[in-house]
Amino acid sequence: MYDTGDARQPSCAPFAKNASAMFGFSQGCLPLRRWDELNAFFQRTGGAMELNYHERGFFHWLHREQRIRCTWMGARVRAGNELSGSGVGARVDADQYAADVIALKRIIDSTYHQSSSPAKPLVLAPGGFFDAAWFTELVGKTKPEQMDVITHHIYNLGPGVDDHLVQKILDPSYLDGEASTFSDLEGILRSAGSTHLVSLDAQQPNTRLVTDAFVFSFWYLDQLGMSSKYGTKSYCRQTLVGGNYGLLNTTTFEPNPDYYKWTSHA
Repeated sequence: MYDTGDARQPSCAPFAKNASAMFGFSQGCLPLRRWDELNAFFQRTGGAMELNYHERGFFHWLHREQRIRCTWMGARVRAGNELSGSGVGARVDADQYAADVIALKRIIDSTYHQSSSPAKPLVLAPGGFFDAAWFTELVGKTKPEQMDVITHHIYNLGPGVDDHLVQKILDPSYLDGEASTFSDLEGILRSAGSTHLVSLDAQQPNTRLVTDAFVFSFWYLDQLGMSSKYGTKSYCRQTLVGGNYGLLNTTTFEPNPDYYKWTSHA
């Protein structure tokens, strides 16, 4: 939850560990002061911010509109996170999801309709794992102009505790198994006559001396190749730095080997 300064909003309590809550944390709130600091940081550095809403089902539109209006928006707004298909911990039906996305798009259009407004952010959804029937319904109900970018997640290597992770990375037939996700999504968009752009968010296991080593570049280049072949317009790594799967080393902040592999083929 985000603090808006609205007296009708509940008190802004910080996140706290709670073993019985979903994902091990209580609900929490980002104070308005901290939000302003983030806005100032992105304006100063020229970074593009993505505002991501994770609510399930009916979104709190008053809350959302207030947040959008007081935010310097440089790039995009994403509706939800891993709620598509069977979801991760929670899910939302495609029909309800489409209605929420359409409502969000209307808020964006009304907020940024004046020529003096900053560049209007793109609306992205759903940011979850691919499910053909679910994505087909979402695309059909949000085309042609109710959603700008369709996003999906891939986690084809599985958990980092897998003892066979290196073998998976070096096995072309295993890596090719994910090609159907790319081709099926491309087919859905083509069949619907949709002009949605496609963006992929890749999630990687966190395994020291594997996902931060040269061998991981084989997986990365394979992903970039499949993305390009099937019309994906942007590819997002899980993190720039953090864990053992970022492009930068967690202690030295020097680029990991797959960073150089990527730049040499870009």
